[in-house]
Amino acid sequence: MQTQAWQLQADGAWEWRTFELPALQPGEALVHLRACGLCSGEVMDWYMRRKAPVVPGHELVGEIEAVGAGVQGFQPGDRVVVHHHAPCGQCVQCRRGAFVHCPTWRSTKLLPGGLSERFIAPAEIVQHDLLRLSDGSGGVCLPDEVAVFTEPLACVVKSLRRAGLRHGMSVAMVGLGVMGMLHILLAQRWGAKQVLALDRLTHRLEIARSLGAEPVPAQNNADAAQQVRELTNGVGAEVVVVGPGASDALDLGMQLVAPDGAIVLFTPAPPEVRYPLDWHTLYFNEIRLIPSYSAGPTEMRHALRLLEGGLPVERLITHRLPLSRAPEGYELLRRADALKVIIYSEASAG
Repeated sequence: MQTQAWQLQADGAWEWRTFELPALQPGEALVHLRACGLCSGEVMDWYMRRKAPVVPGHELVGEIEAVGAGVQGFQPGDRVVVHHHAPCGQCVQCRRGAFVHCPTWRSTKLLPGGLSERFIAPAEIVQHDLLRLSDGSGGVCLPDEVAVFTEPLACVVKSLRRAGLRHGMSVAMVGLGVMGMLHILLAQRWGAKQVLALDRLTHRLEIARSLGAEPVPAQNNADAAQQVRELTNGVGAEVVVVGPGASDALDLGMQLVAPDGAIVLFTPAPPEVRYPLDWHTLYFNEIRLIPSYSAGPTEMRHALRLLEGGLPVERLITHRLPLSRAPEGYELLRRADALKVIIYSEASAG
């Protein structure tokens, strides 16, 4: 069986390619794409081009077309959220919940990838991180464009869990792309007493305000830090999430965080970047630096429950495009002209 998919090349060009799919193996599932959210990480050139040629797309809702021998709990016609990685569930990393460090998690992938008319989910994903969506007869029936937020929201669930966010804390979000906005929504849902939203783009500050956050312009780090101190009675934010993988963003985060607070590094920096750590201040203020990378099955299920509970993520969607125009969606993200772009399979549109 053949499928067509968008493949990113090492020079940044896009090719609409035909791929030959192998016969389904035991435990696998063939999934027809219904919708895919475009991830802001997929416009980080240094990150994507080292993987090229690659078929991206991992915020997925699809419909099962066929299943391999031995698959239980799924059948053709099921609408599903598909994770692009899955752990083995048995190794030492899995047993302590560190799913993204499981060798199986890192090696699993969709064939040929998510931005494809159809793709194969390997047995590990089918077994551990393929989530059936309700048709409405036995639960909340989420629209495709809401369900595609499961994976990105799962990353935010993990981020704020690792930060130790508790009811009544203050949160500062540095960077207001869609992941920053999801942090705002979830921090409020989890009872943050104050959510401060920092960015250089005025229109994104206004979106954050509409979501209930306190906008703080961040054209100048010193001015932004001073405003955050004033808004927090001189203390700073107890949880700071640094969205951009850039040193100046981390510089700002270090100025915003309260004593005994946490700074989440939500995005990687290029491998050659080094950051001069102020060990003295970090130590005496007991500041925790916490990386948070991707998400596993636990966070995926929690995120889906949050969406079923009405977390208003649809307010973040700015563009809807057919699969044939996916590269245009990435350009919108690159220029910061879009917040969330949803790609639809033409066969599933409407």
